[in-house]
Amino acid sequence: MSIKAKKSLGQNFLIDNNIIRKIVDSTHIEKDSNILEIGPGTGNLTNFIIKKKPKKIYVIEKDKYLSKILENKFNNKIQIINKDVLKIDNEFLNKEKLIIFGNLPYNISTQILVNLISLKEKILPYECLILMFQKEVALRLLAKKNTKEYGRLSIITNWKLEIEKIMDVSPNCFFPKPKVTSTLLKLTPKKDFYDIKDIKNLEMITKIFFNQRRKKIKKSFYKLFKNRYDIEKKLKLDLNFRPQNLSQEQYYEMTKEYENLIN
Repeated sequence: MSIKAKKSLGQNFLIDNNIIRKIVDSTHIEKDSNILEIGPGTGNLTNFIIKKKPKKIYVIEKDKYLSKILENKFNNKIQIINKDVLKIDNEFLNKEKLIIFGNLPYNISTQILVNLISLKEKILPYECLILMFQKEVALRLLAKKNTKEYGRLSIITNWKLEIEKIMDVSPNCFFPKPKVTSTLLKLTPKKDFYDIKDIKNLEMITKIFFNQRRKKIKKSFYKLFKNRYDIEKKLKLDLNFRPQNLSQEQYYEMTKEYENLIN
C-alpha cells in the first residue's frame, strides 16, 4: 500500500475484505438508511457500504490528504466532513437516524464513545454503533461486576447502550499491523435507561469510587453523601463492599440521589 499511515492520528487501515464484509453485514442497511463512518481512511469499508445502496453516507476524516483521496475515489457517492470527530457539533448527529461505523483510533476510542453516549436526547439519535476497539478496551466495556475488568467504562456505556461482541480481529487484517488484537462491538441504544441529568455526574462518581478500587466503598460514599445513612439504606448498600462489587444499577441510582441533593 503506497499511502503512509500517520502514527499521530492512530491510523491502521483495515485491508481484509472478509472482515470488512462481516462488519457491514453485522447490521441491516436499508435503502432509507443514513450511514456515518468515522475514520474511513482509504475507503475500504466505505466501498462495501456503498454496495448496500443506503440513502446517504457521511464520512468524518480528519486527514486532509485522505479526504482528497476519498473525494477522488467516490465523487458524489459520499459526503466528506474533513474535521476532528471530537469537535463535530452534536447538532449534526441529531439530523437523522444514523447507523455509525468506525474503525476508531485506539488513543481516542473511549472519548468518541463517551461523546456519543452523552447526547441529551431521551432516545439516542442513532440506530446502532458498529465500532472497532482495542481488545483490552472491549473487555472493559463488556465486563460484569466482580471481575477485574469491571469499572467506569462498563458502567458509563451500559447506562444507555446494550453491548454485543461481534468478533475479534487479528492484527494481520490491518496495515500497518497494530501490536494488539482488536474487537468489533455492536452497541444499540436502550429504549429505557436511568434518568441521570448529566453524564458528568456519573463520570465523577465512578471516578471517586474506582480511584480507590482496592478499598472498601465506605470512605468514597461518605465523601459524596456526608452522613446520609438514609441514602445508604435506601440503596441497600453494603459499605464494606469494594467498587467492583456494586452493580451498574447501583451506580446509576447513586448518581440520581447525588443529583437530587445538588439540585
